[in-house]
Amino acid sequence: MKRAEQVTFGGSGLDRAAHLRTVPEELDRIWSTAEALVMLLWRGKPLCLHDTGQDHAAGLAFLPTSHPLVAQRRAEALFLGRGAQAAGYFALDLGEWEPEETDLSTLDTFLDPSEQRHPDLPSTHVFAELRAVMTRLTPREAELAATAKALLGWHATHGFCACCGAASRVEQAGWQRRCPSCGAAHFPRTDPVVIMLITRGDRVLLGRSPGWPEGMYSLLAGFVEPGETLEAAVRREVLEESGIQVGDVGYLASQPWAFPMSLMFGCHGVALNDEIAIDPSEIEDAIWLTRQEVMDAIAGDHPKVRAPRKGAIAGFLLENWVADTLG
Repeated sequence: MKRAEQVTFGGSGLDRAAHLRTVPEELDRIWSTAEALVMLLWRGKPLCLHDTGQDHAAGLAFLPTSHPLVAQRRAEALFLGRGAQAAGYFALDLGEWEPEETDLSTLDTFLDPSEQRHPDLPSTHVFAELRAVMTRLTPREAELAATAKALLGWHATHGFCACCGAASRVEQAGWQRRCPSCGAAHFPRTDPVVIMLITRGDRVLLGRSPGWPEGMYSLLAGFVEPGETLEAAVRREVLEESGIQVGDVGYLASQPWAFPMSLMFGCHGVALNDEIAIDPSEIEDAIWLTRQEVMDAIAGDHPKVRAPRKGAIAGFLLENWVADTLG
């Protein structure tokens, strides 16, 4: 695909410096420099700068390692890598903090619109939902945010050894956990997901899941099962969800998707039949749209389908299909 790595979270060439993960004295040295930066997250929300002119969060807000909120937490910090703007990037979770005024009911919505301000940070610093700000981040910020959110999320849910049940400990600067009881090593989890641009002539297949906002349709997607190729996963998922059989399948682009810890494999598949027969336990609806109808949806002019969400690989693939820049 001509523009494969231009997708949000598509990679910024971050030097992850994996060889330093086992050299704590070097990481300590980097932490002590003025060029080291810390990314704070609260309940999966990265710390961002609030754009008062636009009244929404914009780019990430990094803290120096000397800031009182992080200075004494070196042992908890995860090492993300290094770059031209920082001797080292670190990530810390502030999940134990409880904001005084927060509508917690929004935290379980499809897209949490709330922002939280910590009393020890400037008023311009807010914790904001990553999906809400992802299109306002630089490629480097997006890669760092996706990495930190997925990694911290993994630690939050994998604190115990899957072999013997004992509490495990963090090693390799956050990139491994080890069980002190049985010695088993555990590594960050990434779930492979196929997301499919299924076409038949000049039409593309879209579906919607129960509970999605009104008018929201997207490309069909599903998890890759053990022992399954990407091509087989595409054919199985599309057939299960919509009753559409798929022939040729090709790879297009990928997107790290830290919600919570997936890697989306964008694929193109050619449909062999037209008649849709949805599985209501999988999706709520599926439809065929022509290229012109997708263009209308992207422009906000379709009577049934809203514009694809910016930043997600589904919209990226649809826009490139419309523009004929897929291959």
